[in-house]
Amino acid sequence: MHLSPDAVVFWQSGFVKLNATIAYTWGLMAVLAIGSKLVTRKLATGLQRSRWQNLLEIIVSGINKQIEEVGMAEPGKYIGFVGTLFLFVATATLFTIVPGYEPPTGSLSTTAALAICVFVAVPLFGIEAGGLREYLKAYLQPTVIMLPFNIISELSRTLALAIRLFGNMMSGTLILAILLTITPFIFPIAMSALGLLTGMVQAYIFSILATVYIAAATQVRKPEPASGEKH
Repeated sequence: MHLSPDAVVFWQSGFVKLNATIAYTWGLMAVLAIGSKLVTRKLATGLQRSRWQNLLEIIVSGINKQIEEVGMAEPGKYIGFVGTLFLFVATATLFTIVPGYEPPTGSLSTTAALAICVFVAVPLFGIEAGGLREYLKAYLQPTVIMLPFNIISELSRTLALAIRLFGNMMSGTLILAILLTITPFIFPIAMSALGLLTGMVQAYIFSILATVYIAAATQVRKPEPASGEKH
């Protein structure tokens, strides 16, 4: 029994190795890319639509609604990033029904990479919304004394994102492995179903937290209108 897919090595030559985390991560990205291409190649605008298009519209509408509820005025600008985060984590969980597969989100390197993506995306969206000057000015609010605390906050929440997702995903895999050793017929089935539910919840939480951070960067840091302008 191993705690992380990093321990499963498929190929190695010297210090270069291909482990399960890398293989399954690239496999998931390929599935998402090819699947999105196949689903969107024949989109219809009439009443007759395929089941895949209906499913796609349900997912997109649901993600758009969640982004709006967080407080984002233009969800279309952020759905590409937030939706991809959600689909990656959710798909990584759904594939756990495949024998021998281990979700790459059970590796700290994968969750750290996802958290770093959020860490980079937040200032990019913030600068796009309000400009570089307004974005940097927010680090000095309400006083310049808050500068180090605001920087620490940015770094700590990125670390928290990575650790939270890694801990929840790894714990489910570890518990399932332990129960499989003790009672190989009854509990693993129930735990697999519970693991799928937990993974979907984690995908939702991770994408919502990313949206909240982006909302804070794009709304709080927008430049204030001039005194003579009407609201």
